This record gives sequence, structure tokens and C-alpha cells, in this order.
Amino acid sequence: MEDNRQNSINIDLPADIAQGSYVNLSIVGHSSNEFIMDFVRLMPGMPKASVTNRLIMTPENAKRFLHTLMDNIKGYEDKFGEIKLNNDNNNNVPMGFGSPNAQA
Repeated sequence: MEDNRQNSINIDLPADIAQGSYVNLSIVGHSSNEFIMDFVRLMPGMPKASVTNRLIMTPENAKRFLHTLMDNIKGYEDKFGEIKLNNDNNNNVPMGFGSPNAQA
């Protein structure tokens, strides 16, 4: 009988990480050795945005991530319908985020 414990990973998800971070913009760059993905929270009318997370991956892991994300999007669309993209503007900034400065 083959030992399946060799193929499993025990992953801990701390409570503060499990809360997640909301992001609505991503910036991706790469070098020959790595892909760098910055995840940004952009607030309407605010002149400055914050990078909430930065991921750095090898090219191989970035491609694995791409395939995993594509598989999950397909599963989502099979269950809930096609995800529509708003193509009203070409700068890919989320809709409604070009409004005048917000005031508190």
C-alpha cells in the first residue's frame, strides 16, 4: 500500500490572514527570474492608493497560478454565468474611480 502522506501538505491559515484583504487593482511586472504582483486598494476620488499585498513568484509558479485561476474562473462561470468586463474605458481602472476627490 502506497503512503499518501508523501503527497500532502499541512497548511496553517492564521486568523489574521484568513480575514483577507480587499483589492480592486493589480500591477504585474517581471524579470527573467520572477513575477512581481502588487495588489492595490484604490478608493474613489483619492489621489493615492495603497499596495495591500505583494506576491513574488518564480515564472513556473506564476504559470501554475494562472492555470489555477483560469480553472477557478471557468468553474465560477459554469455555475453562475459569464463574468462581464466593463470596457467603457481603456485604462482598466475600476468603474467609478475617476470621480472628483472624496471628502470626509
